[in-house]
Amino acid sequence: MLNCFVYLSIYTLTICTSKRPHRERAMEHAKSNTDGHQNVFVMRHGDRMDDFEPLWISTAERPWNPPLVHDGKVRAFQTGQRIRSRITFPIHRVFVSPFLRCIQTASEVIAALSTVDVDPKAFSIPSTIKVAIEYGLCEVLNTVAIKSEVAPKDGNLDFKFSDLESMFPEGTVDHNVDMVYKELPQWGETVDGFKYRYVHTLKALADKYPSENLLLVTHWGGVSATLYKYFKDETKYLVDYCGCVDLRRQISNKDGISETVEFEVVTSHGVSYKDHKVPIHGPVITPSPI
Repeated sequence: MLNCFVYLSIYTLTICTSKRPHRERAMEHAKSNTDGHQNVFVMRHGDRMDDFEPLWISTAERPWNPPLVHDGKVRAFQTGQRIRSRITFPIHRVFVSPFLRCIQTASEVIAALSTVDVDPKAFSIPSTIKVAIEYGLCEVLNTVAIKSEVAPKDGNLDFKFSDLESMFPEGTVDHNVDMVYKELPQWGETVDGFKYRYVHTLKALADKYPSENLLLVTHWGGVSATLYKYFKDETKYLVDYCGCVDLRRQISNKDGISETVEFEVVTSHGVSYKDHKVPIHGPVITPSPI
C-alpha cells in the first residue's frame, strides 16, 4: 500500500514587499554584515510522523523518511517566528538535509521569516532569502539513526530533488549552489565520521558565504556535533524538535580577503544536557525521541 503524502503548508506565505527602490534594498542586503560578524543557526527538524503514529511505518512506501505531523509544522513555523522576533540581522541562506522532515521544517521556517506582520517589532527579513539542499546535513546513515527494519533494502534513498524543491516557497530555491558533499555518505557511518561530516559541512558553507548569515536545517546529530565542536564540551545532549544552536564569529576583510576566527556558541534553544536534563540555555524543554 502506497503512502501518499501531499505537502500543504499550514500557513499561507506572504512575502514581504517594499516600496523602496530596488537599488536601495539591494544595497541594504549587500551591507547586512557590516558589524563584522557572521551568524549561523543549526536547527533540528520538527516532530516526525513515526514518533506519533507507530502504525504509519507498516503502510509507508518510504518508512525511513517520515514527514512531519501537523504539530511539527506548527512548531517549525513558531520557531521561525521566535528567531525573527529576536534577531537584529537578516538570514540570507537556508541549507537543508534532503530528508522530508527537514525539507518541510525549512519551508515553514522560511515562511515565518518572510511573512508580513508576524511581529511589528521584529527585524524585517528581506524577501531574497535563498534555500538549497545539502547532502552533508543528512541524517546519520547507520542502524542507530535509521533502524535496519525500515532502511531501504537496496540502500537507495532515492531523493527526488525536483519534488523536494517544489515544497519550498516560490522563488527561494537557488540552483546555482554546489553542494559540499556531492553524494550521500556511505551506509554505516561511525560516530567520529558523522561528527566530522556535520562540522565540515557547516564550516565549508560558512566560509563560502562569509558575508551572509545562514540557517542549517538538519538532524539531532547535526546539532549535537556542532555543540561538541564549538561549545567545547564532550557531554551528550538531548535536542528537542526544532532545537537549535546559534553560532557567531568575527569576520574581517584585509586586502579584499575575508579573515575569520572560530565560531562561538551564543545561545541555544531546546537543547539540554542528557545526564541531568538541565537546558544549556533558557527554560527546561521536555526532550523528544530521536
